[in-house]
Amino acid sequence: MRHYLIAASLLCLTSASTAQEIHIVHCYAGACPTGTPDSNDLVVREIYALSNNDATKLADWVAYMVTSETIGTSASLNRSWATDGYLDEEETLEAGSGSRDDYQGANRAHGYDRGHQAPLASFAGTTQWRVTNIYSNITPQRADLNQGAWVDLESAVRDLAYAKRRVWVLTGPVYERDMPELENAGEDHAVPSGYWKVIIDGNGNATSFFFDQETPRDANYCDHITTMTEIEAKTGLTLFPSDATFGSNDLNAALGCSS
Repeated sequence: MRHYLIAASLLCLTSASTAQEIHIVHCYAGACPTGTPDSNDLVVREIYALSNNDATKLADWVAYMVTSETIGTSASLNRSWATDGYLDEEETLEAGSGSRDDYQGANRAHGYDRGHQAPLASFAGTTQWRVTNIYSNITPQRADLNQGAWVDLESAVRDLAYAKRRVWVLTGPVYERDMPELENAGEDHAVPSGYWKVIIDGNGNATSFFFDQETPRDANYCDHITTMTEIEAKTGLTLFPSDATFGSNDLNAALGCSS
């Protein structure tokens, strides 16, 4: 695994010649998920970290922290898509103009949006918002999901960040069945059949959600609450260290979901 590291985002990095214990501020308590393939690339930017999978060409997980200071208005910001320059050409989907873009025609053919994992609006208040448009942070996500329950939950997270001041989010895809691929993509890749999201507030209270790709646009995200155990079973990841503890307060209520 290669590590692309930004010093401001790291608390500790041991020698590459020994077993590494890496602590990243974007991950809750500094500990990011384990269980990804050894060939994955760990990419750490100022506002998020991700583990890019060479086979799927997508991130197995993306971690970020939202605060009241990072949030902004994204409506007028330019969605200028970019290839991840930290990754080799064969490791990632590629942005370009017209037919040179791997996502070209994806919405027309299969209803796929370019779905942000770390959302633009959650970082529109920072000078780094443009890096949310890099393709390693993007997945082919059905428009009904992307523009429905998914964005509604992202908005609820931002409301929570205003109230709690700091919220950690961990999110990623699952591949439980084959999905139509991006017809214009020049690389072998996989399209997720669903997505998960874990949310932790500043008091250490946590909740989890799972959405199938075919989630209807009018779905309520509150109906998609699940458990970390279920997400780990679907992904093969260990989301948090075994000694991680979480509070028992009802974070779902804080996100607008009744008990």
